[in-house]
Amino acid sequence: MLTHINLKSKNKKTGPIPVSTTGAQSCPTACPFNNANAGGCYAESGPLALHWRKVTQGKSGESFARFLVKIEALPEGQLWRHNQAGDLQGKGDVIEPFALRQLVNANRGKRGFTYTHKPMDNAKNRDAVKHANENGFTINLSANTPKEADKLASLNVGPVVVVLPIDATENTTTPQGRKIVVCPATQRDNVSCATCKLCAIAQRDFIVGFPAHGNGKKKAEQIALA
Repeated sequence: MLTHINLKSKNKKTGPIPVSTTGAQSCPTACPFNNANAGGCYAESGPLALHWRKVTQGKSGESFARFLVKIEALPEGQLWRHNQAGDLQGKGDVIEPFALRQLVNANRGKRGFTYTHKPMDNAKNRDAVKHANENGFTINLSANTPKEADKLASLNVGPVVVVLPIDATENTTTPQGRKIVVCPATQRDNVSCATCKLCAIAQRDFIVGFPAHGNGKKKAEQIALA
């Protein structure tokens, strides 16, 4: 399983920051957006899909060890996004804890952040993610519905993000009253991950919501509304 890093992304939503991509072998079967399930993953369409396919097929990218060297070499304080497509190291539903600790160490002094659909009912997954969030590498737990966002937030493992309906533009709350802030980059053209940085904050008291997007947004919305 290879990982690719673009040191200066041309994606207007992320902005010109380093962005990585990991092979689809890392995607958990538990993720409902996985094409083996209902589908709806935004990364399965457009130019990103072509790039991701090459990484998955071993035609682009490099070993995890070489990837770590490049992360260590990033400037002090550098904001970067891990996995615009793909998930944390470890095939399927299980996180490889040693690999994640290596990534946390490589990220020291930088501001790496990512998202995971790896299931948190696995105690080892929870421990690995909590350690990362407590040591400078932010891992957002990806919820499929506001109800699930409440469940993930109650674990106190890390910050939470959630899928929202396609037309969501206003901040809202979960069933248990937790605040959901709609991702500013989905609402304004002059905002990107590089300028927003909300998802890089591990200790935040709100959930970030992403309106369903991409060619599979209708499928994603159906999951969000379930």
